[in-house]
Amino acid sequence: MITLTTENFEEQVLKSDQPVLVDFWAEWCGPCRMVAPVLEQIEAERGLTIGKLNTDENPEIMAKYGVMGIPTLILFENGEPVKRVVGAKPKRLLESDLGLV
Repeated sequence: MITLTTENFEEQVLKSDQPVLVDFWAEWCGPCRMVAPVLEQIEAERGLTIGKLNTDENPEIMAKYGVMGIPTLILFENGEPVKRVVGAKPKRLLESDLGLV
């Protein structure tokens, strides 16, 4: 997983030639901690690039993409958000909602 910030978001996500799943999270968020190991499994099994963006440290990007609650997962392809999942979900449901199955 890559750590995303306001400074590297454009390079790591918007200019990526591969799909990137961005996990909008915060340290204090219990559901964010619950979904983290699921994302690690998905990354390992599917080879999907996953970036974690701490919303407390990067509120500009959170606002830019209309993230109102966390965890929010946004799948970017060719620099554009194509799928969005809000809330912690079991792996199978998360993969289905993101169109990975």
